[in-house]
Amino acid sequence: MKKIVIIGGGLGGLSCAIRLADHGCKVSLLEKEPELGGKLKKVVGGKYSFDMGPSTITMVDAFKEVFTAVGRRMEDYLEFYPVHPMTRNFFPDGSVVNLSQSIEEMEEQISQYSKEDASRYRDFLKESERLYTISQQQFLNRLLPTNRDMFDFQLLKSFASIKPFTTLHQMLQNYFKHPNTLAMFGRYATYVGSSPYRAPAIFSMMASLEGQGGIYGVKGGTYSIVEAFEKLAGELGVDIKKNINVSRIKVVNKRVVGVETTDGFFEADQVIANGDALAIYKNLIDEADRPSITNRRIDGMEPSLSGFVMLLGMNKRIPILTHHNVFFSKNYKQEFTDIFEKKMIVEDPTIYISYSGYSQPELVGENNSNLFVLVNAPYTSSRVNWDDRKESYFLKIITKLESRGLKDLIESIDFYQIMTPADLQVRTGAHRGAIYGTSSNSFQQAFFKLGNKSKDIEGLWFVGGSAHPGGGTPIVTKSGQLVAKAIIESI
Repeated sequence: MKKIVIIGGGLGGLSCAIRLADHGCKVSLLEKEPELGGKLKKVVGGKYSFDMGPSTITMVDAFKEVFTAVGRRMEDYLEFYPVHPMTRNFFPDGSVVNLSQSIEEMEEQISQYSKEDASRYRDFLKESERLYTISQQQFLNRLLPTNRDMFDFQLLKSFASIKPFTTLHQMLQNYFKHPNTLAMFGRYATYVGSSPYRAPAIFSMMASLEGQGGIYGVKGGTYSIVEAFEKLAGELGVDIKKNINVSRIKVVNKRVVGVETTDGFFEADQVIANGDALAIYKNLIDEADRPSITNRRIDGMEPSLSGFVMLLGMNKRIPILTHHNVFFSKNYKQEFTDIFEKKMIVEDPTIYISYSGYSQPELVGENNSNLFVLVNAPYTSSRVNWDDRKESYFLKIITKLESRGLKDLIESIDFYQIMTPADLQVRTGAHRGAIYGTSSNSFQQAFFKLGNKSKDIEGLWFVGGSAHPGGGTPIVTKSGQLVAKAIIESI
């Protein structure tokens, strides 16, 4: 029986553990926190429940595969429901667009501020669908292409057809002119922690993914996905150990032999790291054992954006909000200049609010609100001291939200919690507090993320948002399935 050690209990690690255990492997999953979930956590403050982390759920089939692959029914563990409207977008000029699967509704809403943009929406969706189809065929459902794969004619043809050196913003300008529309669809770059002015056009595929596939919520909150995966993993015999720190991945003759932890040594034929790949390489593997991933190379990779998070428990309902809400800044481009070029706090940020109590009032009570507030922020550096700035920045964001229609917000706060990029770095081990590992602000980092299989160390694998195929709850879940299948085929 093959011994597998998985470091980290995020969705990628759990997905991988489930598939391998069902195949008959002896799987130990080691998690340093008291609870599983990685960046996806559940926070309870008084009578308020919050999902900390990813909240916009798409590609439900990626989660369903985890269950069907081992002969189970997802419906026995987990319930998804469609969210309507999908996202409510608030613009500085007072315009509001409710993202909808209805093309006619979208055209009508966009035409209120730009008839020209509305007339191009269908053409944009066709291009978005084309890019999504290519992504599914060539990138999302396979491990990172090898050097030999790169000479495959079909793959080369696909690369050429997606115009990899055209930015998302440049692609959008082929269809739209108004800043509202450009910002609304440019925001898809932030789904992978990047800038729409530097990330490639391929990420416009999210418009098709959401517009045709929909956005979903999870009964009981997004953390229910973690709980369902944990339950299934336990049923299949995965040995889950929490509150255990891994100090080193032990390598002998260029092959993993196990991991050293606070609870002793765990022998392993294969080690799967579900965490920030850059942090794992730098902190858990001796540099001599990873000649192709040197500290210098790690330091040269641009991290993704991070986030400033506020959890707000309100003793009132907020009528203008839906489940997902975005309040756009006046100068969207400046926001990403501040984050990636200046590495400074954004003074006029775009604000995202997830309000799961809108769809599930039972989570908060009839007259209360649970708001997960996220602002894009730079990865950690010496340019920002978050301990000095977090309280004043909290008040700045509250004041801005009040000016955008959330009246008397400060007086209605029953509970609040703040998490800065520095906090995220400490809690999750994310390299420089980056939510998505490396950014996708270049051709290399967008299409050739760190591989799922180490080039230097036999038996070492990576799953999660910092490895291929990238970030987002369904994608990291898929990464776990892809790696598990590859390991099964090799043993």
